Amino acid sequence: MPAAARIFPARMASTEAAAPHAKQEDDAASPQAAATPEQQNKKPVVSYWGIEPRKLVKDDGTEWPWFCFRPWDTYRPDTSIDVAKHHEPKALADKVAYFVVRSLRVPRDLFFQRRHASHALLLETVAAVPPMVGGVLLHLRSLRRFEHSGGWIRALMEEAENERMHLMTFMEVTQPRWWERALVLAAQGVFFNAYFVGYLISPKFAHRFVGYLEEEAVESYTEYLKDLEAGLIENTPAPAIAIDYWRLPADARLKDVVTAVRADEAHHRDANHYASDVHYQGMTLNQSPAPLGYH
Repeated sequence: MPAAARIFPARMASTEAAAPHAKQEDDAASPQAAATPEQQNKKPVVSYWGIEPRKLVKDDGTEWPWFCFRPWDTYRPDTSIDVAKHHEPKALADKVAYFVVRSLRVPRDLFFQRRHASHALLLETVAAVPPMVGGVLLHLRSLRRFEHSGGWIRALMEEAENERMHLMTFMEVTQPRWWERALVLAAQGVFFNAYFVGYLISPKFAHRFVGYLEEEAVESYTEYLKDLEAGLIENTPAPAIAIDYWRLPADARLKDVVTAVRADEAHHRDANHYASDVHYQGMTLNQSPAPLGYH
């Protein structure tokens, strides 16, 4: 039941709703309506407002099990993308962005060492912040200037959601320890505010920074794959959520998942470097079409 419905019962929200709710209350008093909490939880939520959950099925006819994404959100990753591409910093802002990102490698390596799954958890909690911040700021800009965004709001929100799905996937691989959760809390709080201010001051620097951050992510997942191939990490079966999200084979392994995630990060790398280039050419993002569905 929605939180608003718990706080403000529907029969109090409208005088016209009194009659239907009277019938519902009569039904609830009947013996058939009496049910244990477990039985009630198994029933579909029926909304007075006419919002009914859609019944979705997979290609094999089984029920779709995920609420966090839908069948039309799934895709096959483009693993043919060049993961070795690198933007050579030339402008001062680019050099600063590159230096900041590279300097983060030292504490990362000391803290996580070869615990790639734990590093992935922290990485994805941070990587999902920039596109959300950028999308929100572009959304507000579009509203106050009465202009289109060129599709960039949606593109950045897609990127943020994709990064969040990476996190949900690795949550099936490992669970963060309490001090890792504390680190995430601190890192996310600091990074969100810093990136928010940075994007307001210089979007081209912000996107370039994320482009380099994604380059680091690609390198990190490449190291993850090397350890999987060397047998240093067990190549366990892929989580069910990953199989459905990336349309992987039923017998997919962890290596296939990491390969898909690395491909996603490479696409995010390209999109953010491209966005920065647009700004460097003296244009705003809405003057250049966004890479919608680029993954």
